Amino acid sequence: MAFNEKVHAYIAAKYYAYLTQTFGERGRKAFVHATQYYAGQRGRRMAQRAIRDGKELDFATYACYGEWASSQEMIDEGSDVKAEMKQLGPDAVIFISRCPWNQQFKEMGLDKTAGAEYCKHLDVAIVNGFNPCLEYRVPETLQTGDHCEHYLKDADYAGKRLAKSPENMRDFEFHCAHSYWAYNEVTAAIFKNEGETINAKILEDFAKDYGKEMADALRAWKNTNFNVCD
Repeated sequence: MAFNEKVHAYIAAKYYAYLTQTFGERGRKAFVHATQYYAGQRGRRMAQRAIRDGKELDFATYACYGEWASSQEMIDEGSDVKAEMKQLGPDAVIFISRCPWNQQFKEMGLDKTAGAEYCKHLDVAIVNGFNPCLEYRVPETLQTGDHCEHYLKDADYAGKRLAKSPENMRDFEFHCAHSYWAYNEVTAAIFKNEGETINAKILEDFAKDYGKEMADALRAWKNTNFNVCD
């Protein structure tokens, strides 16, 4: 077993489950806030690299500075993201009909709850972290329909290079660690000792489901500042 998209989704799903079971509506709000916090950090790292390279913080740059690519494991099992560009401009429209994150949420029985909240807020918050002046909407997700819809206002993608640059991408150990420590930080900040108990339980569950070695790998990223690019 290696870190991949489904492991990444597992962490978010576990936080949703523990937070809502323990704190009800406050837990749901904490989950949404933590998801937005995590996503905003990703977007800001992307923006920092783009500014360093002298790029405009527009949607074309956003596409090129994405931090992840489908893992080989998901590609091999036919579970990788299947996305189709429906419209290039003036507003770009992307439909996603297959997603390993949604598959993991569904396998855990949390697609209509954790999955719906996560997918509704994640990409919007990444873009907001990258450049709050850009308008990004996700009016439909795989939890409510047969595809996920993404609308990028005035992206005007026609004729533009949109391929991600390999030097900007990070592996799923990094992304899973970032997810765990972002949710950990927010959960502890809001719920204090009870939040720390949840953080510990999730790491225990993770070790049971994925093994001590992968859990230790998450622990090793504890002191990383995920707010800044490298």
